[in-house]
Amino acid sequence: MATRSTTSRRKKSSGRKKTTTRKKSGGRKKSTGRKKTTTRKKTGGRKKSTGRKKSTGRKKTTTRKKTGGRKKSTGRKKSTGRKKKGSRRKYGRGASDSVRKEMHEYKRGRARSGPGGKGGKVKSRKQAIAIALSEARRSGKKVPKRGGRKKKSS
Repeated sequence: MATRSTTSRRKKSSGRKKTTTRKKSGGRKKSTGRKKTTTRKKTGGRKKSTGRKKSTGRKKTTTRKKTGGRKKSTGRKKSTGRKKKGSRRKYGRGASDSVRKEMHEYKRGRARSGPGGKGGKVKSRKQAIAIALSEARRSGKKVPKRGGRKKKSS
């Protein structure tokens, strides 16, 4: 028996090359041959800003009054005449109890404003606290006077 070679046979080509017509793409050449392998650093999407803004070419001039910074202490503090007492409670325990109860009502949607709870529903935490403090004030508990209110001039 004749032995057959296992190598693949090539077709012999005639000396002439075949030419095919191709459509021209938008100016970009197709790569021929081997592909280039480049390792590129992957970025997580958007570029992070460095905090500095790009200058527009024009320099802004601002005049600022120069100060000597912070005043240096001369070692000893001046006394104002009265001694500072230890930290005391601004609000009494009874006042904080009434705030706690009012907040309990507010969280369950049962807190109402106005005399005898005949007004509208309380919408905010601040409003609930204000109602509780005013009630505590009326009943004589330890609550500071209302601040931020101007006295009426008559």
